[in-house]
Amino acid sequence: MNDKILTRVRDVMKEKFDLVEGILTVREALEKMKHVDTKSLIVDKRHDDDEYGIVLMSDIAREVLAKDRAPERVNIYEIMSKPVISVDPQMDIRYCARLFEKVGLSRAPVVEKGRIIGVVSYTDMVLKGLANHL
Repeated sequence: MNDKILTRVRDVMKEKFDLVEGILTVREALEKMKHVDTKSLIVDKRHDDDEYGIVLMSDIAREVLAKDRAPERVNIYEIMSKPVISVDPQMDIRYCARLFEKVGLSRAPVVEKGRIIGVVSYTDMVLKGLANHL
């Protein structure tokens, strides 16, 4: 008999996130950002056959701040990662952590039925997920 508590991505993800258009400048996107704790901006699809993108705060630091570029002159689409690797809300967080390690992610959108419903990170998995096991 297995006594392990199964914690799913849905149980630990952040449900509030920022969805922005790729055409926005970095300055505009940051001004609209309401959920800083996700440390990311999800870039919306332009049409149904498009894919979601993501911009991490580290991307902005590396591509704008470190290169001394003006945030009002850099568009989100210039620095985003697209297509973004997403995870299913039903995934066991142990497998999610393994996926993150394997492909070098620190956070990812959670997609259900083709729509983003949240964002999950290593921090969420450790602080919320492991808390169930302590």
